[in-house]
Amino acid sequence: MTEKTRPVRKARADAQRNRALLLDAAKAVFAAKGAAASLEEIARAAGVGIGTLYRHFPTRDALVAAVYRNETGRLAAAAARLAKRHPPVKALREWLLVFVDYLAAKRGMAEVLGSISGGASALYAESGAQMKDAIARLVARAAESGELHLDMEPLDLLRAISSVTGAEPESKRAAKSLVDILIAGMRAR
Repeated sequence: MTEKTRPVRKARADAQRNRALLLDAAKAVFAAKGAAASLEEIARAAGVGIGTLYRHFPTRDALVAAVYRNETGRLAAAAARLAKRHPPVKALREWLLVFVDYLAAKRGMAEVLGSISGGASALYAESGAQMKDAIARLVARAAESGELHLDMEPLDLLRAISSVTGAEPESKRAAKSLVDILIAGMRAR
C-alpha cells in the first residue's frame, strides 16, 4: 500500500482527549497570561507532559492557530445545533449569546494571536467566512418564520455586538443585553 492509498487512521481516544484538554487549557492560559504564557504552563494546566503538547502542536504558532480554529469551529457548529433544537428567533438569540462569549475569548487572546509569525489575517479570514455563513442562515430562518424583519446585512448584527464586546465581564454583560435589544428591534410589526 502506498502512502497515498493508505487510509487515514483516526486518532486514539486518549490522543483525542489530550488534544481537547490542551486546546481548552491553552485557551484559558492564553486568555489569562497573554503572550507571557509558556507552553510548559499550558501542558501542566492540561495535565499532560510537554512532549504530548509538542506531539499535537509542534510550534507555539500551531497551538495558537489550533485554539482559534477550535473556538471558531465550536461557534459555527453551535449555529446548526441551535437551529435544530430551537425555534428560529430563539436559535438566533442563543447563537448571538454564544458569539459574545467567543468574542470575549478572542479578545482575551488578542495579544497571542498578534504574536503569530506572519500575522493572524488568514485565521481571521477563515473565521469571517464561517461567521458570515452562520449568521446568514440563522437570520434567514428567523425572517422566513415571519417573526423578524431585518433591514440590514446580517453581518451588521455581529459588527454591532463586536463593537461593545471585550474580555472584561462588564462588557460581556453589555453585549448580551445588546443581543436582546437587537432582537426586539427586528421583531416584525
